[in-house]
Amino acid sequence: MSRRRSSIMSDALKEQIAQELGFAGTLHQEGFGGVSSRNCGNMVKMAIELAERNLPNNTSNFT
Repeated sequence: MSRRRSSIMSDALKEQIAQELGFAGTLHQEGFGGVSSRNCGNMVKMAIELAERNLPNNTSNFT
């Protein structure tokens, strides 16, 4: 049985992060299959950092 997961990140956020990291052209031309594992990891890392910055009552108790 094939199960498809819904994306947590919007396409607009993925696009914005890819642009900031400099691989938006590859993403447009080849899709995520053409993006390196390193760049995908960097994308996830940046998304986590953005989410942490936007948390309500953001405190630095997790360091």
